[in-house]
Amino acid sequence: MNDLGDLLKPDAVRSGTPAGSKKKLFALLGEAASAAYGLDAAEVTERLAAREKLGSTGFGGSIAIPHGKIAGLPAVCGLFVRLDKPLDFASVDDLPVDLVFALLSPPDAGAEHLKALARVSRRLRDRAFTAKLRGAGSADALYALLAGTESRDAAA
Repeated sequence: MNDLGDLLKPDAVRSGTPAGSKKKLFALLGEAASAAYGLDAAEVTERLAAREKLGSTGFGGSIAIPHGKIAGLPAVCGLFVRLDKPLDFASVDDLPVDLVFALLSPPDAGAEHLKALARVSRRLRDRAFTAKLRGAGSADALYALLAGTESRDAAA
């Protein structure tokens, strides 16, 4: 499965987001998780930051997949942010990050969490696909690409 639509809601996708630091990025992701999924923003921010302290989730190619476990979450869900300026993420290739796909999972979703992480990683390793993400003109266009639906960006 190439699309990631089952992991995302349209309002969980942001474009041209300013961050400036990982701390600010995680706070923005917390706010997005609150708006899209009704989660506690502070808890999401804390879980993502705690996981990042274990090691960078920047896996190369200017992409990061921060992730965390959230009690009470019914299923794995995601958030996608295209940053306005690349952010130092201590990635394995030392490149700053501009594409961020955050995954949030229930604490007992071991295999489901790993499968979602693998799917997101596999999809974001496709350079042609990430070029389209970087060229998309809006959050709606980003969602359409991520969900595998036709891009609504052409006429915008």
